[in-house]
Amino acid sequence: MPLHDVGYRPWSGRPRLGGGAAVIASTGIRLAWQNRWLRRVLLFAWSPAIMFAAGFFAFEQALDDASLAAGQAASRRLDGFGTLGRLVADSLGGSLEDPAATRRLVWSRLLLAFMRAPQAMLLAVVVGLVAPRLIAGDLRAKAWLVYFTRPVSRSDYILGKVLVLAAIVSLITFLPAIVLWVVGVLVSPSVRVALATWDLPVRILAAAAAVTIPTVLLALAYSSLTTESRIAAFAWFATWVACWIAHGALSGADLAARSRAGPAATAADDPFDDGPPPLVRARGAPRRLGWLARAAGIDDTPDRWAWLSPFHAQGVVQAWIFGTETRWPTVLPSLVSLAVTAGGSLLVLFLRVDAPARA
Repeated sequence: MPLHDVGYRPWSGRPRLGGGAAVIASTGIRLAWQNRWLRRVLLFAWSPAIMFAAGFFAFEQALDDASLAAGQAASRRLDGFGTLGRLVADSLGGSLEDPAATRRLVWSRLLLAFMRAPQAMLLAVVVGLVAPRLIAGDLRAKAWLVYFTRPVSRSDYILGKVLVLAAIVSLITFLPAIVLWVVGVLVSPSVRVALATWDLPVRILAAAAAVTIPTVLLALAYSSLTTESRIAAFAWFATWVACWIAHGALSGADLAARSRAGPAATAADDPFDDGPPPLVRARGAPRRLGWLARAAGIDDTPDRWAWLSPFHAQGVVQAWIFGTETRWPTVLPSLVSLAVTAGGSLLVLFLRVDAPARA
């Protein structure tokens, strides 16, 4: 009976190192996209962009009507969109008498309101749908035995998982805001407006990063601490809800204390308040779209407890990036809170990812 060589054949190729993060990211994105609920939430997340795009169009229409009236080229009242645009400008602290300065101010605050209010809340839902199973599922299925038998380092694995979540998060933070800026350029009288507002895409990128980095790392840290994705999801949503409640309770206590103190308690007595943000309307001036002004961070009262809540801390940092919030005693605690969250979460990830291998 003949004998056959059943051993391994020699391999003369050269091993390729690196690229593991890209493979993990592409596979994770493809698997996450199979979730129907995720696709529905992402589709719904774009719906606020339609309303804000209408705000850009209405504002540009109001500027056009105001310029025609000022140049005596036409004597007509503002139409429906023009009236809405004037309301938007008034709510955001702008004046139609100075189109260039007002356009930059209103655009930046519209973008801030879009990223700060609807998208930040939808972000928590999307991350809660995707992040819990990214690492917990691998731990439960012992997929790390497959990952680390290949030339994939711990950094590649973590980076790949971060890219999965960051790519999905960018679909509801960075990309819609950029589309809104492009819409603003298209409905403006000249494409030269893009040169005058060139820094807004940069600010959008920075504001999206301020949300994405701590959010993604915290969610993945929760996922790495358990093999049950349900527990990671509960921890994620519980953190947002509990921190929101704590922020609301402490802010409400401050508001009640100021109400009891009466008019004598001025902002100068508050060490956290070094004056209102620039270009804010005088106290008592009418704002017909108060919700838009609040979303854009136009508030005379400093939020000293924002650092307790991820949602509010991210909002303060985004307002600082767009130039609406300039009170450093208000911004610094939120910056430190997000930095500590991101750094602590990254440390947990590096300690947990290779824990099964050590065991």
